[in-house]
Amino acid sequence: MPETLALTPQQALSRLVPHILEMESAAGGQRIAIGIAGGPGAGKSTLAAELVTMLNAVKPGSAALVPMDGFHMKHAKIEAMGEVDRKGAPHTFEGAAFVSFLHHLKHATAPVSGPGYSRKIEDTVADAFTVAPDVRVLVVEGNYLLLTQGPWAGVKALLDYTVFIHVPRDLVRARLLRRHGEEGLFTEERNRAHVERNDLPNYDLVDQSREGADVVFALEVER
Repeated sequence: MPETLALTPQQALSRLVPHILEMESAAGGQRIAIGIAGGPGAGKSTLAAELVTMLNAVKPGSAALVPMDGFHMKHAKIEAMGEVDRKGAPHTFEGAAFVSFLHHLKHATAPVSGPGYSRKIEDTVADAFTVAPDVRVLVVEGNYLLLTQGPWAGVKALLDYTVFIHVPRDLVRARLLRRHGEEGLFTEERNRAHVERNDLPNYDLVDQSREGADVVFALEVER
């Protein structure tokens, strides 16, 4: 079982940065990948982005953010599958493509561009980010980094250190309702139904994967 630490987001970052810098220094010029995992609404994206900023403040250009969300299946494909109600579940991602991309990224010596996900259009966007050749730390964030089912089982071996972010389920529900409502694409009733039917079951599934992490941060956050 990984160690579980109750920390504020700032304390978590203060703990991670020196550890990752030490790992990077010991890697002898090879790229390392740091996994930030956790359920939807846990705050992974924010923490991962801040981690990249802090690492680059110490060593400019040394770290890059690699989001898993860009590997959602295209919305049209999910529609054709009849799985729109389950969008965001593990089987609605291109998991094998994500594993292949990570493997390529860890060994690449040229610039590599990757896809992102836009909540404004609820779909993926090609070439949303580019990892420069000089980058030595890949900060990989996503829900399913520690799953052992299907293609996701190939992710963990590509990560040199993994952090699981845990926040309470009721807080996640409130965050997700707010997030879905921000873009105004759907009704409040639809958003509430989607959170209960899809997002929270995904949260529960992901929470079961926390034992695969090197450390668990139970984030102490304001409600």
